[in-house]
Amino acid sequence: MKTKAAHKTANIHAVVGSDESTVKSVAAELAAELTPEGAGDFGVETIDGCADNADQAAARIRSTIEALQTLPFFGGGKLVWLKNANFLADNKIGGSAAVQDALEELSHALEGDLGDGEVKFLLSAPEVDKRRSFYKALAKRAEMQIFDKLDSSRSGWEEAALDLVQSLGRERQLRFEEEALDLFVLLTGGETRTLHNELEKIDLFLGENERLVTLKTVRTLVPISRAGVIFELGNALAARRLDHALALVRRLLDQGESAIGILLVAIIPTVRNLLLAKDLMQRHRLPKPGAPFSFISTLNRLPAEATAHLPRKKDGSVNGYTLGIAAMQAHRFETERLVAGLEACLAANLQIVTSQLDHELILNQVVVKLLV
Repeated sequence: MKTKAAHKTANIHAVVGSDESTVKSVAAELAAELTPEGAGDFGVETIDGCADNADQAAARIRSTIEALQTLPFFGGGKLVWLKNANFLADNKIGGSAAVQDALEELSHALEGDLGDGEVKFLLSAPEVDKRRSFYKALAKRAEMQIFDKLDSSRSGWEEAALDLVQSLGRERQLRFEEEALDLFVLLTGGETRTLHNELEKIDLFLGENERLVTLKTVRTLVPISRAGVIFELGNALAARRLDHALALVRRLLDQGESAIGILLVAIIPTVRNLLLAKDLMQRHRLPKPGAPFSFISTLNRLPAEATAHLPRKKDGSVNGYTLGIAAMQAHRFETERLVAGLEACLAANLQIVTSQLDHELILNQVVVKLLV
C-alpha cells in the first residue's frame, strides 16, 4: 500500500516501507530520474546502507554526510543515494547509540543548503521505525514515498486490500465481479508489486472494449500459488463441487504438499468454518450474507459471549472474513453432515500418521464423505 507525503524539499527524497521489492524498484527508478543528465558515473554517489553491525552502519552514515558536503567535481549537480539502509528499523543495529548519534549528524546535515541546491539526497530503506527522531525529522523535509505491505496476519487486511484493488482498478477503468475481486486479493496476498503487475496483465488482456474482470479472467491470468490452490480447494468444498475438489487435492499433492498439511490447512478449516457459521446463523437467526464483509458487521453486533468460542487471528480478533465466506455456503450442508465431516477429518489424521494407506485415497475419502 502506497502513501505519499506532501512535497517538502525538492532536493531530499525518501522511499521506505515494508514492501521491500517495491521500495527497491521505485527507488531505482527515482535515482535514475534524479541523476543529472549526462553526468555519467560522476552524477550519482551510492552508499550501501546494508550494514552488518552498528559500527559499520555509523561509518556508512558518516560517508553519506561527507558525500553530501562534497560538491560535484565538474559542476552540474549530483545525487547522493543511501541505498537499502537496514539501520532505521527497530532492531539491534538501529537502536545502538553509535547509529543514533550518526543519524542525528545526518539530520543536521540535511538541514543545510546541500551545496546551494546542486546536491540531491535519496534514502531508500525496507523498514523504518517511525517513532525515531530521525524519521520524524526526515518526514518534515523529504518528498517521501511509503510502500507498506498489507499484513495478512492482522485483522482487517482483507478490507484494506479490497479497497486498494478497487481503487487501482478504477484508475484503469476496470470493474471486478465480487467473487473475482475476492480471489484476486487472496492470490496476490497483499504484495503490492504483484498486485500492480497482475492488474496490468489483466488490463492488457481485456483491451479497451472490455472492462469487466470476471472470475474466469482471474483464474486464467493470475498465477495460482500454493495459497491460491488451498483457497480454491476450500471454495470447492464449500460449494460442494466434488470433481473440482478432488482435482485440487491431486494438484496439491503433485506440487509436493503433504497430505497432513492439506488436511490441516485446507480441509479442516473449511469444515470447521462451515459448522461454526451454520451454528451461529441457526442459533442467532442470522441471514445468509450477500458478501463476506457484511457478515463481519453482523458478528460485531452479537454479544461477546456469542463469539467467544470462535477461532482468533494473531492479533486476537475474529477472522470474520473466512467465516463470512463459509456463511455464504453453509446453507448447502446439514449440521449433521458437517459434524460427520469433522469426525472423518479426525479419522483421516490418524490414518495418515499411523497407517500405510495411500494418502490421496485417505483425503479423497474425506472429501467424498463431506460432499456426497
